[in-house]
Parts: sequence; structure tokens; C-alpha cells
Amino acid sequence: MDIAILLFDRLTALDAVGPYEVLSRLPDANLTFVATEAGPTRTDTKALALVADATLADVPHPDILLVPGGPGQNEAEKDEAILDWLRTAHETTTWTTSVCTGSLVLGAAGLLEGKRATTYWLALDELAKYGATPTAERVVIDGKVVTAAGVSSGIDMALTLAAEVGGADLAQMLQLGIEYDPQPPFDSGSEAKAPAHIVEVFRASSRFILEGG
Repeated sequence: MDIAILLFDRLTALDAVGPYEVLSRLPDANLTFVATEAGPTRTDTKALALVADATLADVPHPDILLVPGGPGQNEAEKDEAILDWLRTAHETTTWTTSVCTGSLVLGAAGLLEGKRATTYWLALDELAKYGATPTAERVVIDGKVVTAAGVSSGIDMALTLAAEVGGADLAQMLQLGIEYDPQPPFDSGSEAKAPAHIVEVFRASSRFILEGG
């Protein structure tokens, strides 16, 4: 099973690395980080680099492809090399997936037309411009397209996908293997749950991801 995770400048690291920790452990998984050019790619904080071992042309027909998000998604939405690769790969994928604002890149490639999809909460309304139906759920499956909401939801998406690929027992073993047992000290991980003043301050102070902050 060939799995390709797209890298681009200023992506959010956990968008890619969270799903990697799950998907790389699928039976017979051959997971490759790909980019327009092989080599290191700096994440949004610039403190971390992820390395693409292959170019897009090296992995033209993955069984599973994943597009992370992050501030660099703005440029990725306009990168014809990336968009052409996504369109071509999607024709033969078993699953086409995204995390966070990676769904906007799928949308720019024309892959979300008429589909339900999710993304980072501040960007949810942006999906409509690509013909998608914005859906405020953590993981959304519509046909073979699977989209996840913000950052940490990529782990949930990958476990959901693992269950689709190999069954619930496999997904639960993978969850146990990475000891994914979230017990956050606060219940403020979504707009619906966070205190109103926290949401207000975040909106006002955040270097909004769609503005390339």
C-alpha cells in the first residue's frame, strides 16, 4: 500500500506527523513524504524541517494521499504542480485525505465539488468557494474523500482510515500502540467548547492561517 504525504513550505507539523504515526504502521504500508522537490521543508514555526524523500513525479499513483494544512496552504492552493499531481493521483487513489486547511488545497484542485468536507474551524466557510458543503465535524467521509478538522484531528482521521482499511481491531491496536488516550487539562479544543472570551481573544490576536500569518 503506497501512502504519500504532501509537504510544502510552512505546513503545520502535526498535520503531517500525527497521521504518519498511524498510517506508517498499517500492514504493508510504504509511506513516503513527497514535495515538488526532494529535500527538507520548513514547517510554520521554522524551527522544524520535514524531509521529502521523493518528488511528486516519483509517486504518481498512491493508494492513499494526504494533504496537511498550515499557513503555506495559501501558496499550495496556487501551485499548479501540486494541483495537477492531486488531480491525477485522485483518479486512482483508494483514499484522498486532508488535515486542517489541507482540504482547501483539495478544493483548489477541484476534488471537493459537491462533497461534504471539514477544515480548521476559522477556515470552515472557505470550503464553500470550492463547491463543498462545510461540515463542522472532526472527521468527514464522503465517498473516498476524507477530511479532518484542525491539526490534532489528523490522528483521529488516520485511525478512522485504519478501521476502514483493516477493521476496528487493527485501528484499536494502532491506537494502543501509540498510547493515544487524550486527557487534556482543559476542554477548550473547539469553538463550541472554549469559553467565549477565549474564542474572542484568539480571533482578535491570531495570525489567521488563511492570511499566511
